[in-house]
Amino acid sequence: MPTIAESILSKQLGAPVEPGMIEKFPVDFAFGHDMTLPAAIKEFNELGVGSVFDPDAIAVIPDHLIPPHNEHAAELYSTCEAFAEEHGTIFYPQGRQGQEHVVIPEDGLVKPGDVVVGADSHTCTEGALGAFAVGVGSTDLAFAMAFGWLWLRVPETTRVNFTGKIGEWTEPKDLVLALLANIGADGAVGHALEFGGETVRALDMDGRLTLSNMAIEAGGATGIVEPDAVTEQYANERVDEDFKLHTPKHPTYEQKIKIDCENLEPQIAIPESPANVVPISDTRVSDIEIDQAVIGSCTNSRKRDLQITAAILEDHSVATGVRLIVTPGSQRLERRAIREGWTETFLKAGATMENPGCGACFGMRTGVLDENEVAISTTNRNFPGRMGDPTSAVYLASPAVAAASAVTGRITHPREVI
Repeated sequence: MPTIAESILSKQLGAPVEPGMIEKFPVDFAFGHDMTLPAAIKEFNELGVGSVFDPDAIAVIPDHLIPPHNEHAAELYSTCEAFAEEHGTIFYPQGRQGQEHVVIPEDGLVKPGDVVVGADSHTCTEGALGAFAVGVGSTDLAFAMAFGWLWLRVPETTRVNFTGKIGEWTEPKDLVLALLANIGADGAVGHALEFGGETVRALDMDGRLTLSNMAIEAGGATGIVEPDAVTEQYANERVDEDFKLHTPKHPTYEQKIKIDCENLEPQIAIPESPANVVPISDTRVSDIEIDQAVIGSCTNSRKRDLQITAAILEDHSVATGVRLIVTPGSQRLERRAIREGWTETFLKAGATMENPGCGACFGMRTGVLDENEVAISTTNRNFPGRMGDPTSAVYLASPAVAAASAVTGRITHPREVI
């Protein structure tokens, strides 16, 4: 019997599919950002089609280098802007910008059951909505924008059941880091990771988006959260179209994994892999002093992330010698942070607030680390040089742990601060 991914792709094709099949699948939505789209535009122009297949199904979202910090970034932005204007696509200009994997769900651009392609490896994030979302290269994005379909391989599915009630300081980031510790960076290469179980059903959509975001860190093609009433309500509040929740009965999986979350501690990914994970009580991380803490990115820049950061920082200050950067995922979230008083809390604590976007995640615009500096970050990758100098080190953690660590100056369990 089909899995969720197979059910979505079967409906899209109009015929049953099986893992391993490579077929021409219609694409419901396609997008790119300021670092991948300019290359796709060049390829698109060489196809000679003249126009995109559907302007309302394509989004141009500059988020990595916005506002542009040098001439090259400015050129990339101008290329994106000109393409969006010429073809009438959805566009997020400077002044209305946000991180692509935050604004796409937030603005209802993707709905459950959609087939989505994006020129970004973390396109799997949109799988939290019960969609089949995969990252593609710029050439594939160009083709999808031109013709509205792509050759896609039907993936095998790895089912992950999260069980048990999580503790006060255990967050969705800890769930996915625990999974990575279990299966490793190559545990689901090319697979659809299907997330379910009682723990996932208790998560709000913000938490589910964090979960799906890091499916690629296990090699997954996509990370689909089993859709339910939470999915339906979230979509109904944002999407003005009919949609279908794909919840097939008795699916056949390539492999099944169980993650017991009942006594799960906050998790820390040690350099230099997101899968190199230990609990926060492990002596390898308990005395690590930090130079910088980062809260943001497509993994953890949403409402629940900013809210818990404010709760940790209330009546506290960032430790002397430590830099804290907070980056809301969208302008809607930035305004909410102001309205809720979270921004005042961040600034009073000594944080630097960034404009919405990708922020310090990839070490090319803000928050770049110097030689041998150490950061704790809510982002999704800690490869060598990811956030700056190759000798710097990045530890991945939840927003609560990152905020608490900013207060003490060392990797810290949130209960030590609250």
